[in-house]
Amino acid sequence: MDLKDKRVLVVGLGISGISTIKALDRLGVSLEVMDKKPREELNDILKDLSNINVERYHLGIENINLEDIDLIVKSPGVPPYTKVIEDGRKMGIEIITDVEMGFWLSPTDNIIAITGTNGKTTATTLIGEIIKRVHKNTHVVGNIGVGILERIIDAKQDDVFVMEVSSFQLENTKFFKPKVSLILNISPDHLDWHGSYENYINAKKKIFKNQAEGDYIILNYDDKIIRTFEKEINTNIIWFSMLEKLDKGIYLDGDDIIIKDESEENKIMSISDIRILGKHNLENILGSIGVCYALGIDREIISSTIRDFNGVEHRLEYVGEKKGINFYNDSKGTNPDASIKAIEAIGHSIILIAGGYDKGIEFDSFVDSFNDKVKHLILLGETKEKIRDTAFNHGFKDFYIVNDMDEAVDLSYRLANLGDNILLSPACASWDMYSSFEERGRHFKRIVENLEEE
Repeated sequence: MDLKDKRVLVVGLGISGISTIKALDRLGVSLEVMDKKPREELNDILKDLSNINVERYHLGIENINLEDIDLIVKSPGVPPYTKVIEDGRKMGIEIITDVEMGFWLSPTDNIIAITGTNGKTTATTLIGEIIKRVHKNTHVVGNIGVGILERIIDAKQDDVFVMEVSSFQLENTKFFKPKVSLILNISPDHLDWHGSYENYINAKKKIFKNQAEGDYIILNYDDKIIRTFEKEINTNIIWFSMLEKLDKGIYLDGDDIIIKDESEENKIMSISDIRILGKHNLENILGSIGVCYALGIDREIISSTIRDFNGVEHRLEYVGEKKGINFYNDSKGTNPDASIKAIEAIGHSIILIAGGYDKGIEFDSFVDSFNDKVKHLILLGETKEKIRDTAFNHGFKDFYIVNDMDEAVDLSYRLANLGDNILLSPACASWDMYSSFEERGRHFKRIVENLEEE
């Protein structure tokens, strides 16, 4: 779409919304901005945008007259059933997210996109670190803290963009086409937003819908849902697996990570050389190797970067030790599957802090994963009773209900014995109590830091 002389409405003042506003202002677009939060809650953001030529702010409301609007760019977290989005759709107004607009504006074809229910940030960060060792103009963007448009507006033709893209962002894409894409895994998440598991899966599929003969997609062979995508894909597939030796692709042979093509197999490294915890992180690493293999990056550069990689904040992050008790921050465990993986990674003597915003997901599999690993369950947030009832129905009765994170950490510390592991892995989003999982994780870490060692 030619944006010249267009009037664009940006809905949502999150990370992507802010970067969208700044990029569109530089393009001379007529801008209107909308957010359901009142002005007093947005003061810091509005100060940051004070030099931007926004013609009209619509704050503290959820619906406006769209008669003069040519295009709506919505922040990823704005649900499709929001009144202004539904009205725009009925009026035939194009509705996109920053991922789609970034593709429209990008001068480069070097776009790598990573999605999946869990592990996106770790894989995106690792892939970015590997590519930076061979290409200095590499940008790690997307659903990871830096808005896509903030960087892509100044990009050159040889720049490389490594993008973490969520189902929210993919939902409203039309022409988006990465050179290399990666789908790590699929499990139920954001069903309140998408309306059904099928809709959620279809949103994820949009990462490959426009890929063509010269592109690549990296897929998890162990995920039965992802394996069914093959017949819909029109590009080169590289499979990875932790469970099977593949005829072609990336897999484990004992403790060795192997890449096998038509003619030979090559050892990349041993899993004993990997610093970050958990089988789920091994999944992230195999997918990341697939992306870098598709890009033709030297195997030694790939393996040496992985050896140096310490993980990402809020993803099974080791916070420290007090009185022989270990603390882990897994605030990014925003769904049951992510938290199950955290429990599996630590494996024993866990005091688990869980609960948060209710996304309409059930917690049966989450509770079933406790086995003999979880000693005590501390629950807070919107879902505390829901998880408590599920735990009780599954025969787990060592749970406690608390009001906030301070109380949760204090109780966990009092219950803990030498060698125990206090794990924050909520299995829920943070939005009932915090603005983001990052804020939740940092609050947890501050509380731990201030604990008294008697």
